Amino acid sequence: MSRLLLASFLSNQIIYMSKKKSTTLFEDSLAEIEQLVTQLEQGEISLEDSLKSFERGVTLTRICQKALQEAEQKVQILIEKNGTHNLESFADE
Repeated sequence: MSRLLLASFLSNQIIYMSKKKSTTLFEDSLAEIEQLVTQLEQGEISLEDSLKSFERGVTLTRICQKALQEAEQKVQILIEKNGTHNLESFADE
């Protein structure tokens, strides 16, 4: 019985750590994008470094988009489990 309890606990810890890592990855990526934009706006780096920064920004943007898509899927699953399917758009009217 205690092995089952331990396995359940460890499973929950892994899920928690995975969620935390995903959130941290998103936040870290977003912060780095902001730093890159600031550097590019200052215009004090070489063209070569600007291109490298731009490429890094594209990579980080893809990481953020993936994290947001995963979060959206999780929300959709939770909504479906609760039996509420009425989603409203956040678009400005």
